[in-house]
Amino acid sequence: MTAHASVALNENTTLPGTTMRFGDEYLRSLDDGRAVFVDGERIASVTKHPAFAGAARSCARLFDIAADPAMAERMTYVTDEGTRALRAYQIPRSHADLRAKRLASETWSESTFGMIGRTPDHVAGFFAGYAAVPEVFAAGGQGFADNVTSFYKHLRDNHLWATYAIVPPQIDRSKPAHQQSDPTLYAGVVKERDGGIVLAGAQQLATAGLYSDYLYLSCIHPLRPGDENYAIGVAIPMNAEGLRLYPRRPFAKMAENSFDHPLSSRFDESDCFVVLDNVFVPWEHVFIYRNLEVCRDQWWKTPSHAYGNLQAQARYITKLRFMIGLAKRMNEMTGNDAAPPVMIEMGELAALVSIVETMLEAQELKATIDDKGVVWPSKQALYAVMSLQSELNPRMIEIIREITGAAMITMPSSLKDFDSPVTAPDIERFMQSGTASARDRAALMRMAWDFIGSEFGNRHQQYEKFYGGASFLVKQNMYRSFDFKRATGLVDSALALGI
Repeated sequence: MTAHASVALNENTTLPGTTMRFGDEYLRSLDDGRAVFVDGERIASVTKHPAFAGAARSCARLFDIAADPAMAERMTYVTDEGTRALRAYQIPRSHADLRAKRLASETWSESTFGMIGRTPDHVAGFFAGYAAVPEVFAAGGQGFADNVTSFYKHLRDNHLWATYAIVPPQIDRSKPAHQQSDPTLYAGVVKERDGGIVLAGAQQLATAGLYSDYLYLSCIHPLRPGDENYAIGVAIPMNAEGLRLYPRRPFAKMAENSFDHPLSSRFDESDCFVVLDNVFVPWEHVFIYRNLEVCRDQWWKTPSHAYGNLQAQARYITKLRFMIGLAKRMNEMTGNDAAPPVMIEMGELAALVSIVETMLEAQELKATIDDKGVVWPSKQALYAVMSLQSELNPRMIEIIREITGAAMITMPSSLKDFDSPVTAPDIERFMQSGTASARDRAALMRMAWDFIGSEFGNRHQQYEKFYGGASFLVKQNMYRSFDFKRATGLVDSALALGI
């Protein structure tokens, strides 16, 4: 399809002439002069650089999926204004709406096998949560509430991708932001000028930042009195003057081909460190300004954190289904699928995957509706699974390591071994399985290694361990969300019986 072409969708589910954003249009938008630095140099093009081109194409496919007329009901919805937008931006008014948001996220995550975490629906969920309860922002002034609602509609109506950087850099965590050795180490306001504010400093971790349209810069860490300059919430175009992105070492750059590196060559979303060198932000893109309370309340007094993490858990369960599928195929290929010890290990793995899956669905089942008719996913269900994610994920990876033994590390050195007349006979004879050729077996094992043992795979283990922040922070969220009143009421009732 051509970029931004009109899509003739089912007359029962859309409006004639609705336009969506297509992958080729999205790819062109990335070459907008954004400042991305790798190996000490500014790259010329995100879409052409070998470190980023593969993931850029995978990201573009997300927009093509959403623009497919056959996917209109799954991936989009009709807004109150009568336009069609990505389902990710929907503010749910019923349990069915919430389920529809989750299914749309699962559809996108299945296209990347759960490997790209910060797809456009993640921060879209946060802005949907902000727009659902704009009075939280109005506590700092009605203009800020109007700004966040207007910007939400801008993202929604143009099918844009925002990511965020909401954690200060790890410089000296023993001191608050305003007591750092340099007041511009952490991202914050340095001055006002006509029409807006100027920001300087650094922030982390803008995962998928170089693939996004906008950066939402704020702070989720606790801030103290004196930190007002850092208590902000602003939107910045990725090509803004003075905004610099420093991706961590890109794994795709080291991927010679997609056979030997099937996941890292396509799905390395790149975590970016953000530097702001006197970046100007117009007032209309300022939602929180020097307000400690609003900066804190945006996460907890709106459904933003719950919406964004509903997407995150939908992505995570997709990744776990892929993981257990890999394990199952490896067992089948080596002929030990029916061995009782393997069945026991796989049973435990299946139980852990099912816990995550069931807790995701519980967020919908136990969702509540507030007095404005807005649906909030169950925080108890969300934070329960997030609290355990850093413990469950390593256990699941360990089970797969135990099952596969040496299988993943007894593969040929590269695809070239299959093409050489010197090595191919040995490879094809001794590295086959009872059900697959040596090449097919190597393809599966290469994928498993890329998922578990490669640098790309280990980044994912670190990502899942600290996805929700340090585990003690997530467990504090769980503490605040649990119904202790009901639990202690049972104790009080028992004590009243005199037992």
